[in-house]
Amino acid sequence: MQKEVKLYTEAAELGSIQALFSLGNVYRLGEGVQKDMAKAVELYEKAAMHGHVESRFNLGCNEGKKGNYGRAVRHLLISAKMGYKDSLEAIKRMFMDGLATKEQYAGALKGYQDAVEETKSHDRDEARGLETRKQELIRSE
Repeated sequence: MQKEVKLYTEAAELGSIQALFSLGNVYRLGEGVQKDMAKAVELYEKAAMHGHVESRFNLGCNEGKKGNYGRAVRHLLISAKMGYKDSLEAIKRMFMDGLATKEQYAGALKGYQDAVEETKSHDRDEARGLETRKQELIRSE
């Protein structure tokens, strides 16, 4: 595990956003290093500032666990608006528990739907359809 930490650290120093996130997970879980939530949060913040959606989600979850629901919702709203479904579901649970407003949940839902819509592609959908038809032909032979 020490080698993994060393490699993640080197990759993060070279600018890998995914390595920042992975290293944050290592410190959050205490895998091969002493568990250190402050270090994990620092790494997630760096990755989130570069658009890493799961890091933003983890920051929201961390704030929620600490009882900072306003900050949690802000982080989760950002990642929901980036199309991260787990964030939308987290805000929905917070709304149902009275920890987020109806407006916050509605904003997250609209942002999530907009992000999903943006990533839709006619060519991608057509390719999926062709692949499905191909698999059906192979099975029918």
